[in-house]
Amino acid sequence: MKKGDIIELKIERYAFEGKGIARIDKSLIVPGAKKEDGKQSNYVVFADGSYPGDTVKVMLLKIKNSYAESRVVEVIVPSDYRIPAKCRYFGLCGGCKQQNLDYEVQLKFKQQQVEEIFQKMGGFRDFEIEPIVPSEKVFYYRNKMEFSFADKRWLKKEELADEKIIDKNFALGLHIPNIYDKVLDIEECFLQSEVSNHIMNFTREFFKKRNTPIYSTKTHEGYLRNLVIKQSHHTDDLMVNLVTASENDELMNEFTSGLLKEIPTVTTVINNINQKMASVATGDYEKVFHGSGYIYDSIGEYKFRVSANSFFQTNSLQAERLYATALDFAQLSGDEIVYDLYSGAGTITIFISGKAKAVYAFETIEPAIKDAEENASLNNIKNVNFIKADLYKSFLPIVKNEGLPKPDVMIIDPPRSGMHPTTVQDVIELSPEKIVYVSCNPGTQVRDIKFLTDAGYALKKIRPVDMFPHTYHIENLALLIKETNLTK
Repeated sequence: MKKGDIIELKIERYAFEGKGIARIDKSLIVPGAKKEDGKQSNYVVFADGSYPGDTVKVMLLKIKNSYAESRVVEVIVPSDYRIPAKCRYFGLCGGCKQQNLDYEVQLKFKQQQVEEIFQKMGGFRDFEIEPIVPSEKVFYYRNKMEFSFADKRWLKKEELADEKIIDKNFALGLHIPNIYDKVLDIEECFLQSEVSNHIMNFTREFFKKRNTPIYSTKTHEGYLRNLVIKQSHHTDDLMVNLVTASENDELMNEFTSGLLKEIPTVTTVINNINQKMASVATGDYEKVFHGSGYIYDSIGEYKFRVSANSFFQTNSLQAERLYATALDFAQLSGDEIVYDLYSGAGTITIFISGKAKAVYAFETIEPAIKDAEENASLNNIKNVNFIKADLYKSFLPIVKNEGLPKPDVMIIDPPRSGMHPTTVQDVIELSPEKIVYVSCNPGTQVRDIKFLTDAGYALKKIRPVDMFPHTYHIENLALLIKETNLTK
């Protein structure tokens, strides 16, 4: 068999990143393959878009010696786990890849993924595995949505042959996975609120009627780039941020006036001007056309100011459960010095501050530190310190030069790539009694934890937290305790 061939599979298991697993005779894929222990059904095929219990036809996309990758082209017998997807764009838009999978089953599979990564990839045995924390909301849970404008609209199969379609050159919606120059024009999304759909549809019609040019990544001409909507889950604050390639105050004033008339609950309107070629939904600078230019939201008892370009946990309701788990794992008495690495806008720092003697937060991105300082001031917190540090280099010189006290507890929340090896060594040298590792990628988390256990730490327990229903993404927290006489 070769790439592009169609084969039938019976899906047996669920793999990390939301792919089903089937096993077939290796000789069917790799000619001349030898039997291993008298068995031929030892070749793994990953099938994107499938679930355990499915019988499917798949197209082979990549063939390796030990495995193949494929995608489903037809479901012959559906798994009992499947349910009807709520969204009409499901299968085209890549935002909710598992919306057709029962939510309780999503949680079960995510729990299994984390357990397998720690036990098989990490080789860990004697540690407690706590049950996954489900999301309070499975729809309308995001406080931020980022939509893209494109001068090429993705056409669905039924539209391709329709010569009457006249709006092929204007789209506002979401990118098709792995397609960067076309956008799926959508009228509704169930990830944010219904009012965000209203804002998106008004914005599309407003600019289409005026033939406003869309920025082209090829010619680098045009005006419209992105529409970003941020909405508080705890206040009535609602931000509309239009990202454009240049200034046009007259048009922005007209847009703002029309938007507020149509949707009076909007509390602030901002124009971010992005003059760079890179397709990012942030600007080189911004102009406020209505309101304060920011919104407020809260996590637990703490209030946070969210600007157009600041980072804030996308699922703020579930973030409280995530941070409460971190606090539960840390078991702070009030006398501890805590280091918070990759502290961002200071959300974890501030959330745990009331239980610690002092918190020292280390962050690479300077605007995030400014947001963090503003949030600490907003909550009248005095026992936190925000420190700029390049966490791809050693931050120990900063600790020594500033004369900072050594940490009793470290909370670490790195990006998906995990910690840099230099940072891991810094953590080992600082030798805190407890480490709470928060991760959005259990694979890199396990890699880093293996270094830490080699250096005298014991993995005590883990607890997954589902921050993003209908996706395969999963957050996981791990508690490590220093054991000086530990032998591996």
